[in-house]
Amino acid sequence: MSKSFPTFILFTILTFACQSKSSFESAIVESPVTSSATTSILVLGTIQDGGSPHIGCTKACCKDLFDNPDKDRQVVSLGLYDAATGKKYLFEATPDITRQAKALKSFGVESNDEMPDGIFLTHAHIGHYAGLMFLGKEARDAKKVPVFAMPRMKQFLENDGPWSQLVSNENIDLVPIEAEKPISLSGQLQVIPLQVPHRDEFSETVGYKIIGPNKSALFIPDIDKWEKWEKDIVEEIKKVEYAFVDATFFSGKELDNRDMSEIPHPFILESMEKFAGLAAEEKSKVIFVHFNHTNPVIDPTSEETKQVLEKGFRIARIRDLYEL
Repeated sequence: MSKSFPTFILFTILTFACQSKSSFESAIVESPVTSSATTSILVLGTIQDGGSPHIGCTKACCKDLFDNPDKDRQVVSLGLYDAATGKKYLFEATPDITRQAKALKSFGVESNDEMPDGIFLTHAHIGHYAGLMFLGKEARDAKKVPVFAMPRMKQFLENDGPWSQLVSNENIDLVPIEAEKPISLSGQLQVIPLQVPHRDEFSETVGYKIIGPNKSALFIPDIDKWEKWEKDIVEEIKKVEYAFVDATFFSGKELDNRDMSEIPHPFILESMEKFAGLAAEEKSKVIFVHFNHTNPVIDPTSEETKQVLEKGFRIARIRDLYEL
């Protein structure tokens, strides 16, 4: 073997280590990590409630997906593994819960059951709770899966069918939670609900702060606009290592048939402007998630994706892993 071989290897390693952020992020997407020996968050879905392809959509963003679906386009959800207890939790019960529960089973350590040890709900919009239907007798017929819910969300599930049947049949066990009140999952893991302004037709809306043994994360997949929140999102980002935040639309221009005032969300362009004053290491905490089917950042090769990454922010991709 040539004596220059080790030098070549060293050069290759250094080149990879110094590659651009966008290239490194692409490598993560192409080489998914699905297990960890430490307490971690696993991205199980990134898409807005309606999914992709979206019902009735004839635009370029969807038209080919009906015949050639992309299995990675699943509705927004996080998995959480607690290494201290071996327990696993879902954030959101999405229409894609069947596949997400399967992925959660092998995350961390292999579980005996595909049912999570608990499900944290943010609010009563379809993509965030409708997956509970698969826990009923027509599907899994689950036994007392803990479902963490705010007061109005809990009341909605208890009193409105078909969800109330899940309660009466003891498929789910509703666990009441309150805004700003920590929930201790173990000695090393806490979850804190954070109430946020959103279209609260049937329930209030919360995000969550997840506090692990070494790092913490913010998860706010839905909010109207940052300015409507009583908290300063910039300051909240500074307090955590990861911030998974609402990125439903890139600019809003991708929707030409809807009144945007009826579906307010922080556009990615707005968020990047608001977060522009953050230091580089703080910008890298921001992980955009919850993409409408029209959002161009779903495509990792798009110019919009390149723009986000070049500004120092991140874009959530399914199977990305974040250790806590």
